[in-house]
Amino acid sequence: MHQSVLLKEAVDALALKPGGIYADGTFGRGGHSQAILKALGKDGRLYVFDKDPEAVEVAESLAQKDERIHVSHGSFAEMKKVFEKEGLLEKVDGVLLDLGLSSPQLDVSERGFSFMNKGPLDMRMNNVSGQSAAEWIKVVEEEDLAWVIKTYGEERFSKRIARAIIKARDEGELQDTKTFADIVSKAIPQWEKHKHPATRTFQAVRIFINRELDDLGALLDQILDVLSAGGRLVVISFHSLEDRMVKQWMKKMAKGDELPSYIPVKGEDLNIRINIIGKAVKAQPEEISGNPRARSAIMRVAEKL
Repeated sequence: MHQSVLLKEAVDALALKPGGIYADGTFGRGGHSQAILKALGKDGRLYVFDKDPEAVEVAESLAQKDERIHVSHGSFAEMKKVFEKEGLLEKVDGVLLDLGLSSPQLDVSERGFSFMNKGPLDMRMNNVSGQSAAEWIKVVEEEDLAWVIKTYGEERFSKRIARAIIKARDEGELQDTKTFADIVSKAIPQWEKHKHPATRTFQAVRIFINRELDDLGALLDQILDVLSAGGRLVVISFHSLEDRMVKQWMKKMAKGDELPSYIPVKGEDLNIRINIIGKAVKAQPEEISGNPRARSAIMRVAEKL
């Protein structure tokens, strides 16, 4: 069963207004969305987005019973386009992003996300469209594979791993997620404590296949055109690359324009766009004990000025 991470903290951080307009950019199985809906009045609206057809099916089932829900099958990177069409640019009161995989995606071996279960090497969040991990690995050059593993997995043994994967591929030994994980594990001379050796490589390939950082960058570029004044962005990240992007963007928008120190300017002249609300929030020990996937979660909140 899927448990939404930092559920209360994230919903509280949105500072919900009963008649407000909100977006859940990663519907998953609807944990955050249903908590938002409970706090909304009959005039409130919730727009939900997800790439995963199974998540969209759950969302549409919910929307049939609740006319406040509007469902988009696609990336949250398309959010501005959706709200522009609805005539809602700069009228959205809050946007929530929970950037982790949902439990069903991880637990169902056929989706190909897990290195613990044997399944097809797929890894697509939208598993009915685009290139799968297996299709990409069939054609990728060793140098490009090493770059992806190093850049998106922050894996120091990326070259050794890439070499082993390409060798296995060329010898016809790369059949499924279990084989892939075993090849990666054998290529790593030093294993991290309490971490499966294939974790970073699976993360890297998944991020690349799903354009996750590209989508996050696109969302951050457009979010201030979406939010109303006082509207909030709440982002829950699960690895350092995502969190770094969010943290740096928030710091930049909260600082305003870079001007030479000798130029006398007032605060309003610096084009400061947001306030950062509070400090980064992590899951409490009680939540982690009941849901170990929460241990790497970190939540950041910003409010548009």
